[in-house]
Amino acid sequence: MLIFETWQQTFLAVLVVVVFISFVKEWISAELIALSALLACVVSGILSVDPEDPFNALRVFSHPAPITVACMFVLSAALEKTGVIEALGTWFEKLAGDSPAKMLVVMMVIVASLSGFVNNTPVVVVFMPIVIGICRRREYTASKYLIPLSYAAIVGGTMTIIGTSTNLIATSIAEKKGLENFSMFSITPLGIIFVVTAFIYMLTIGKKLLPTRVTLATLLDNDNSREFITHAYVRKESQLDGQPFPETSLASMKKARVIEVLRDGRRLRRPLNQIVFKAGDEIVFKGVLEGVMDVSNTEGIDVRGNDAVGLEGIRTESALLMEGIIGPESTMTGKSLKELNFRQRFGVLILAVHRSGRNLRERFEDEKLAFGDTLLVQGPQEKMRHLFQRQDFINLSEPEHTVLRRSKAPIAIGALLLFMVMGALGGNFGIPQVPIVLLALVGAMLVLITRCVQPQEAYQAIEWKVVFMIFGMLGLGMAIDKSGLAQLIANGMTHGLGIEDPRIMLALMYLLAAVMTEIISNNAVAVLLTPLAIVVAETLGVSPIPFVIAVMFGSSASFSTPIGYQTNTFVYGAGGYKFGDFFRAGFPLAVILWLIASFMIPVLWPF
Repeated sequence: MLIFETWQQTFLAVLVVVVFISFVKEWISAELIALSALLACVVSGILSVDPEDPFNALRVFSHPAPITVACMFVLSAALEKTGVIEALGTWFEKLAGDSPAKMLVVMMVIVASLSGFVNNTPVVVVFMPIVIGICRRREYTASKYLIPLSYAAIVGGTMTIIGTSTNLIATSIAEKKGLENFSMFSITPLGIIFVVTAFIYMLTIGKKLLPTRVTLATLLDNDNSREFITHAYVRKESQLDGQPFPETSLASMKKARVIEVLRDGRRLRRPLNQIVFKAGDEIVFKGVLEGVMDVSNTEGIDVRGNDAVGLEGIRTESALLMEGIIGPESTMTGKSLKELNFRQRFGVLILAVHRSGRNLRERFEDEKLAFGDTLLVQGPQEKMRHLFQRQDFINLSEPEHTVLRRSKAPIAIGALLLFMVMGALGGNFGIPQVPIVLLALVGAMLVLITRCVQPQEAYQAIEWKVVFMIFGMLGLGMAIDKSGLAQLIANGMTHGLGIEDPRIMLALMYLLAAVMTEIISNNAVAVLLTPLAIVVAETLGVSPIPFVIAVMFGSSASFSTPIGYQTNTFVYGAGGYKFGDFFRAGFPLAVILWLIASFMIPVLWPF
């Protein structure tokens, strides 16, 4: 039984539990939870703000891990804005050919390779619409490809220290503790084993476990998916004037339907069956081309305009049908479509909302939107273009065509290559050994100075929520270290459980990290468990390096739930998946990788 020795240990144990529950329940955003924990450590007196104190809480803001993570976001943005990632996506489409199996292999190889060196979120965001588009054209099932897309991005990130933020955090904490510096490719041997294992699994066992799901766009027949929005108005002295909607011919139209009525320029909020038409009312119809022709021939309404009632002619607009997903930084999260006044604000229609494996066709206007929700949107091309230019909404139906600085692509690639080469060869062949954080800063400044990415774009590319969550969790980790709680827990895990074999303890440490990362942020897991892993290793009298490696790989092993890793959340909504689909397809892979890591880590990094 764990017995706390001081009030500080008791306080921090309770605080860790509260933080964990808060992450799971999402009472407030993750970065606010982490920063609140840091503030609690300062207010309680466990940490100070004295510049001379080695446990000064403000020192977390100079920690190299979050600074490096922020720089990697900028480098990734440079590759995106110069068209490098899009070019790889186009290349993938050409290589995919007509074979479903070949498409799966090529997709996973490209995505995993790219994710080893850049942030995997933009990689998945770029490849999702490409994969969905190919599946539509060739009548493949998109749900057979999107989970492998996310898994490839996850395992690809384990191939290098810069492949994922958890690796940067764990190695940075380890180096702060006095352990040897990790080079760029220190973990590559095990990362390659993870990638190869994931590939083989997805082509054999995983392929059979992937579900067949429909995306939102398949709710409507492809032949009829191109519909039209038509604006018309009620003529003066029309037979519709004074008639309730249900009693008119408009209510029985087969190939077009009324979607809203405006009076004096304002939308009538009451249900259609309660509306009584008046002369001058503007009626908005939606339908296929034949339905539009029926509208234009209907007596009592006019699509040409009528100067007598002071109305301008309204043109018939071609309506595109597209899918979009609510992004992680979206200002739409937590608000309903009704609160957002979506139709009037953006000039498009929301036909359905997909969430948690369900397609909602009715009464979804009051649903609070959340990250990962997929919306089926219909509207004029220009309105759709403006909507998808926002960071709130990510286009799934086709790659987002923005103005790219293709002439700058060689500079962006060169900056990344310079970063990689210096990080890999530093200390050898006369090349000075430069800290990764300094290399990241140089790389970020290089792409900014050369205008590969604009300063405003760089600020937007950095996921500040992640950065500040890392700051807060580093402070909590510092407090746990100062109070002796980490040593107390380590003693409990070794002596209390009676486990003296470092191999068994390493397997348990990986398993703990893998389970936690399915529930809360992988970055938070890395911050909390890396110091504990080091203390556990020291308590056992063995090298801490294998234990740090176990935390790094375990923190990235999110395959069983759609909420443990951001790329999983993206494909969750886009693929029409249910929550259990990830467990069925990903749990066996998670177990296989756990067994491989438990065996291979001591072989590659002896105790």
